[in-house]
Amino acid sequence: MKINFAHLSTKNLATLAQRVISISKALFHPVVKDHVLLAEVESAYNDFDAVYTKSTYSGKGPLVAEADVRRDEPFEGVKLLLSGYAKINGCSFQQDAKDLFGIFESFGLDLDRYSYSEQTAQMVKLIEELDKPVNVSKIVRMNFTEPVEIMKSAQSAFEKVFGEQTKANAELRQMESATSLRKNLETALRNYLTIVTAMKDLDGWKELYAELNEVVKAAKNSKLSSVDSMPPVPSN
Repeated sequence: MKINFAHLSTKNLATLAQRVISISKALFHPVVKDHVLLAEVESAYNDFDAVYTKSTYSGKGPLVAEADVRRDEPFEGVKLLLSGYAKINGCSFQQDAKDLFGIFESFGLDLDRYSYSEQTAQMVKLIEELDKPVNVSKIVRMNFTEPVEIMKSAQSAFEKVFGEQTKANAELRQMESATSLRKNLETALRNYLTIVTAMKDLDGWKELYAELNEVVKAAKNSKLSSVDSMPPVPSN
């Protein structure tokens, strides 16, 4: 009863383990009832089954990207408005516009091209500067409170979604990898099938061996599918 587990897809390995456990635990196979090696197969299968279908990443990427666009738009709008007012000579709040635009310049006029983390760090500092009383007064004089608040709200919304993504990804990476658990399952199956093979000529084991041998043959005939193959494990 030999089989190269490496030739089995993830799905077919799980199916093989499930069938081995089901057949072995049937009432008419008392010789392996409570057998330690069967218990190891069942434990390894339960651990593997809980992980191998899970994604490596949280799937929140699209939500983060959307939130990033929503914070870029008001940032760009406020920046352009300040730049425009700063160029209008004779405007009563031209100097306020110049001062506020200068703050944007100091933290980067192209923040929307930064990485998520870099942009977030700079936006937090930018907002902290804008929230200083001296700058709040300028924003109020320009009647700019609403667009600035929209920009700040968009930044807060991004931080919330980005934080949720970071936490979810970290939790997934902390789970033992499916690759490691697959090896555990393969070892448990190999040990169990080896003992069944060794005992096949003894009363009570013949029927069990015959049934498991058919299951193994069926698994050997299955072909590795690129769709069912093991998902990549993150390097970090």
